[in-house]
Amino acid sequence: MFLNVLICKQPDCLFGLQVRISNMGIVSLCIVLLLGSEICIAARQELIVTSIKQDPYTMSKGLQLEGYCMDLLTELAKKLGFKYKVHLVKDGAYGRQDESGNWNGMIGEVVRGEADLAVAPLTLTAAREKAVGMTKPYMQTGISILLRKDIVSEEAGFFDFLSPFSGETWFGVLIAYFVTAVCICIVGRLSPCEWSQPETEPNHFTLLHSLWYAAGALSLQGAGPHPKAVSGRVISCTWWLFAVVLLACYFSSLSSSQGSDSAPLMIKGFEDLANQDVIEYGTLAGSSTLAFFKNSNNPSYRRIYEHMERRKSFVSSMDEGVQRAKEGNYAFIGESVSLDLAVARHCDLVRAHEVIGMRGYSIVTPLGSPMLKNLSVAILQLSEAGELAYLRTKWWASSCIPDSAKGSSLRAHSMKGIFLVLAIGLGIGVLLSLFELTSKSRSTAGEQKKSCCAVLTQELSQRLRMTNTKGDQETSDKNKA
Repeated sequence: MFLNVLICKQPDCLFGLQVRISNMGIVSLCIVLLLGSEICIAARQELIVTSIKQDPYTMSKGLQLEGYCMDLLTELAKKLGFKYKVHLVKDGAYGRQDESGNWNGMIGEVVRGEADLAVAPLTLTAAREKAVGMTKPYMQTGISILLRKDIVSEEAGFFDFLSPFSGETWFGVLIAYFVTAVCICIVGRLSPCEWSQPETEPNHFTLLHSLWYAAGALSLQGAGPHPKAVSGRVISCTWWLFAVVLLACYFSSLSSSQGSDSAPLMIKGFEDLANQDVIEYGTLAGSSTLAFFKNSNNPSYRRIYEHMERRKSFVSSMDEGVQRAKEGNYAFIGESVSLDLAVARHCDLVRAHEVIGMRGYSIVTPLGSPMLKNLSVAILQLSEAGELAYLRTKWWASSCIPDSAKGSSLRAHSMKGIFLVLAIGLGIGVLLSLFELTSKSRSTAGEQKKSCCAVLTQELSQRLRMTNTKGDQETSDKNKA
């Protein structure tokens, strides 16, 4: 308990002593002076806050409570300067009005004066707004569907055939293809076994033919002529090995991904859910989600409500709904933010993309409470400062990262071994072609009694020229003569 001295001016006040007790538990002792001023000494008690156990909003940690709502309450207390004491709602309900007009749950405790605030994932609805005061929403949510991954299939995309490999792997394969073709072209020019007489013979391994040859090997098809030199065969064998391993990984990953998505049922939203009778579905009994379907004029939503009423497929808690969805053949309909948390904690579950009935979670105060506006302003300030987004990231952190990585596309680093083998094979092939050319140059230099370096330089100059117009012209002139 702490003291707070307030001085206010009211011209119509008479001298006297007044004791005021507000509906927020604030006791004020006021002395009214003749001058019209009023000195009030306010003894402010702890606010009684009711909440409900729900992960991650409010959870037990030993003798204390923690969670998103507890962190939010702490931030609001710092901004508005009040003390509080939290207790869990006695009947374990959020708040529903019965036929006689009485409220249960947290809403009922606030209405009866047993609590000053209700801080929990309470949906802002018209019926609740009539009975209690509700602040600006601190979180936006909607209604969606929670299902197990292996009982639904998603619509196939046009480029799903690329999914076995990641973008980095496909880029690496493309680079390897062009580098290999260039190496085949170089070896075809340097090796004397492939091109013995560059002055008179045409070169079969042009860049265009090398690209075609590498593409044929990649598709397990031959495209002649084939290399005759040892250097060319080393590169060719290495590229064939690379192609076989690459295709084996591709078809293995493609078949496994198609096998996991082979379920015939496809549920993308509530229309699909209402038009099938294979999967059972339900929602939380007495929740605002159930009231949404009950009061809706949409034919599909009405069919969903009538099905749930007829089958009595309701659950008593969020945990029960998640557990039934995990067991299979059951779709749980609930708040999208709660379903996102279930997906983050249970890697075998997935939430449908469609979200309907957008609404917000609010803090509940007694009707006409003077703290309602201050709480709303504080919530907007926290939102603008990014505090609410930080709390959402903190308590909705996913634990499915290791599991999701198992079924992800093959990345370049997972195939680095075969890329390394290809690089070594290309290097050995180019070195062997240089060795073959050097051996021929040394032999020619011995016959012509010239320097080996001069002969090697001349050979490289002739073989690395893109065209042989001069040699072709001389050959033509000799034939004419």
